[in-house]
This record gives sequence, structure tokens and C-alpha cells, in this order.
Amino acid sequence: MSMLNTILVVDDDQSIVELLRDFLENDNFHVMTACDTEQAWGILQQHSIDCIVLDIMMPGPNGFELCRRIRAENNVPILFLSARSDDVDKIRGLTLGGDDYIVKTASPGEIVARVKAVLRRSASRQTIEEKVLDYGRLQLNLSAREVVVEGKNVELTPKEYELLRYFAEHPRHVFSYEQLLAKFWDGVGDRHTIRVHLSRLREKIEFDPNHQFLINVWGVGYRFEGG
Repeated sequence: MSMLNTILVVDDDQSIVELLRDFLENDNFHVMTACDTEQAWGILQQHSIDCIVLDIMMPGPNGFELCRRIRAENNVPILFLSARSDDVDKIRGLTLGGDDYIVKTASPGEIVARVKAVLRRSASRQTIEEKVLDYGRLQLNLSAREVVVEGKNVELTPKEYELLRYFAEHPRHVFSYEQLLAKFWDGVGDRHTIRVHLSRLREKIEFDPNHQFLINVWGVGYRFEGG
């Protein structure tokens, strides 16, 4: 990763902020920090940010509120950082548009690795040649990263877009939960992670319940039907 990648770390625990800043800067990231959501929002209005590491529990509006506010305007990758490991917070964070959920017991090295994974996926978009995947009711313009369903533009988060593109490039191929976790979450997570992301994606692209694009293959995984 290069110094062009700017990471915003948002946490009210200064010791965590300083530790993550040290590890990220050691990997040649440019790091900006905020101690609460309002300060973070101000930074986002003035600077170009490539990825956000966002604590959930902070004084004032929490990380979930900031995520909702961000997603109303842009699709910058968001990695939630939380002291809680229960599924309720995890599912809520992913449902709101988070790209990953990291428990604070994770090592700083693991957190940096997860940041790199998100940025690798984001960087790949910039080298895509002009190409459109046309499935009639659904079109993906891979160069412009545009998704059109039944003539309407659909806004997707980076993770949702990458998932849809992957399925659309391999129609009728069944991808197992394990394969999807390995490709999009570096093998970290569980079936809940996949189900939440795909459920949110399906809500955005499947206007007609009688015509589904993403089909659950019970007990195995998912496949894409373009018709």
C-alpha cells in the first residue's frame, strides 16, 4: 500500500488510536484520527478518506449513527471496531453498510491486514477496462461501477458491489459459504456475515420477489441467475 491511502481511525480510547496509528503508519498509510463521530464527520467533509476504522461505543452519537450518516452520501469502506463480539452488534453493523466487523481483542497486525484486504478490493476497480455485464433486467457497467436494475440506478456499498460483480461474472456457478468467506473476508467470519450482506444486496436489486438474481442453494451457498 502507498502513502496515497488515507485511513481514518475513529475511537475515544487514545491508547487504541495511537497503537493503530503506529501500526498503520509503519505500513506506509497516511493516518488521520478522531475521538468522536462529530470530529470524524468534519474530517470526512474536508479530506479524501480511503477507509475508516470505526469504534462503535463513543460519547455522543455512536459509530452506528456515523455509519448511517456516511452511507447516505458515499461508499467509503468502513471497518467496525468493537469490544463486543456478540452477533447482534455484528449483524447490525453489517446491515447498516459496514464492510467488516473486528473485535478489539484482535491484534493490531490483524486489523492492518483487514484494512489492506478492503483496500486491495477497492484498488482493483481502478484498473477495470470498459465492460458491461447485461442480464436484461440488470446491467453492471464495470468501468463506471454502475448498477442498473429495470432502468433504475442502484447505489451499492463497495462490498455489495464486489459481491454482485463476482456472482454476475460467474452465472449459475454455486459458491459455497467457505469460498465466499475466503475471497471477501479473508476467511474471517461465519455464515451470518454472508447472509446479512447478501440479504441487504437482494433488497436493493430484487424489486420483484418472483424474479430473484441471487439464489440460496440450501446448505451449500449461493448462485447467480441472470434471467
